[in-house]
Amino acid sequence: MWIATGVHPPVVPVPLLLTSHLSPKPQTLRFGFPLPSLKVKVSATKKQLQTRRPDKGDLPNEEKGNGQSSDVGWRPAFPHVLVASMSNFLFGYHIGVMNGPIISIARELGFEGDPILEGLVVSIFIAGAFIGSISCGSMVDKLGCRRTFQIDTIPLILGAIVSAQAHSLHEILLGRFLVGLGIGVNTVLVPIYISEVAPTKYRGSLGTLSQIGTCLGIILSQCLGIPAEHDPHWWRKMFYIASVPGFLLALGMQFTVESPRWLCRVGNIKDAETIIRNLWGDSEVDKAIEEFQSIIKNDGIDVNSGWLELLEEPHSRVAFIGGALFVLQQFAGINGVLYFSSLTFQDVGIASGALASLFVGLTNFAGALCASYFMDTQGRKRLLIGSYLGMAVSMFLTVFAINSPFDEDFSHNLSILGTLMYIFTFAIGAGPVTGLIIPELSSSKTRGKIMSFSFSVHWVCNFMVGLLFLDLVEIFGVGAVYTGFGSVSLVSAIFAHYFLVETKGRSLEEIEMSLKLKRES
Repeated sequence: MWIATGVHPPVVPVPLLLTSHLSPKPQTLRFGFPLPSLKVKVSATKKQLQTRRPDKGDLPNEEKGNGQSSDVGWRPAFPHVLVASMSNFLFGYHIGVMNGPIISIARELGFEGDPILEGLVVSIFIAGAFIGSISCGSMVDKLGCRRTFQIDTIPLILGAIVSAQAHSLHEILLGRFLVGLGIGVNTVLVPIYISEVAPTKYRGSLGTLSQIGTCLGIILSQCLGIPAEHDPHWWRKMFYIASVPGFLLALGMQFTVESPRWLCRVGNIKDAETIIRNLWGDSEVDKAIEEFQSIIKNDGIDVNSGWLELLEEPHSRVAFIGGALFVLQQFAGINGVLYFSSLTFQDVGIASGALASLFVGLTNFAGALCASYFMDTQGRKRLLIGSYLGMAVSMFLTVFAINSPFDEDFSHNLSILGTLMYIFTFAIGAGPVTGLIIPELSSSKTRGKIMSFSFSVHWVCNFMVGLLFLDLVEIFGVGAVYTGFGSVSLVSAIFAHYFLVETKGRSLEEIEMSLKLKRES
C-alpha cells in the first residue's frame, strides 16, 4: 500500500498545478511532461466554470456575508472519513497479523520448513489484492462508494473466519486470498471516497486518516501478536478478532453519505445538494453543483466508462503518472528495508521480532501524524519531494554505517537511525501522498479506473521487490542494494518535481478543468 507496514518477510504487501487563477478566458498552462510537448488548455465559459482561487485571506468554504461565516470546517465530514478509514485499519491489521504467527501456522498445518509454501501463504494475499484492485474501478462507477464498501466487507469477514478455522494448507490459502481480495478493493476505494467527500480545504488532512488507520492496525496486530511467541494456537484468535472491524465497517457505512459527485453522475441532484450542505456548508451548494454539472455536460460522463478511455488524453497521462508513482514508491525499497530492519534490530540486542515491529509501527504512526498537518499546509508536491529526498539521505546514511570503519556498536546504532529515518520520511510523504494525489489529478469520468490501474501496478511491483530482494542482497550485498534504493528515491524526487502539479486548495473540478490537455494542431 502507500504506507510502511512493519517487519515482515519481503513478500508481504506493505500498505505543478500552477497557482494561476482560473478565468472565463481561454488560457494555456504548461503541464510538467516533456515528451511529447503538450500544453494545458483551459477553455471554459463563465457558465461552465465560475470557480476562482480565493483572494488572500479568504477561505474556500467561507462566505463573509453580514459578518458571518458559513465555513463548517472539517468536523461534519470527519465521521464519514473515519468510518471509511476503518478499511485501512483492516489493511494494517492483516499485514501485521502474519508477522509472528507464520511459524506457528506452518507447524500446525503441516508445512513447516517449506519456504515455498510459507511464501505462498503470505504472497497469495497479493494475488487477491491485485484482482480486487482491478475490479474496484468498475464497481465504484456502477454501485457508488457506500454499496461497494459494504459488498467488500463480505470477503474481508469470510476470509478472516476461514483463516481462523483453517485446518489445512488449502483453507489458509483460501482465507488469505479472500482477505487480499477485500483489501485490494479498499486500497482503491478509500482514497476515492475521501477525495470526493472531504471539503477542498481539508481534503489533504482528512486523506491522511487512511494512513493513520493503517498504522493503528499494524500496531494493534503487533501488540496482539506478542502472545503468539508462547501460545502456538494464538493465531486463530487473532484472525477471529480481524473479522470484527469488518462487521463494524458494514454497519457504519449505513450511516455515512454517498459521494455527492457520484450522485450527480447518476442524476440524484437533490441528495447531492443535501450532502454538500451538511458537509461543506450552505455557501458551497450552488457552486459545487454547477461545477459537477459542468463537468458532466462537457465530458458526457456516464457510469459505464470503458477501460479503453485510459488510452486517450488526458486520461492516459494521469494513468501513466499514477502507475509511475507506485513503481518508484515500491522500487525505492520500502519492503526490502522493512525486511532487513529485523536483522538490524537484532544486531543491537532487540531479539524479539514483535518488539522490533512495534518500533517500526510507532515510527510509522509519528510520520502519519506529521503528514496530517503538512498535507494541507505545505502541499502534496513539496511533501513528496521532501519525503523522497529524506529517504535517499537515510539510505545513504545506512550504507555508510554498513561500510563504516568505526566500531561495530557505532555502526549498528547508525544503521538503526538510518532505518527509522527512512521509515519516518516514507510515512510523511511517499506513503500518503501517492495514494491521495492520483484521484485528485484524475477526471470524474475515469477516477475509479485510473486508481484501479495504479494500484494493480503497485501490487505487481510489491511482489517483484519481495521476490527479488534476497537474491539481490546475496549477489551484490546489502550496501549495494541500499545504494540502489537511495538512487531510486532521488529519481522519484526528480520525477515529482517535473511531472506532478500541486493540488492543494483546489476543488477536484477546478483541477480537472485546468488539466484538460489538447494537442496543438
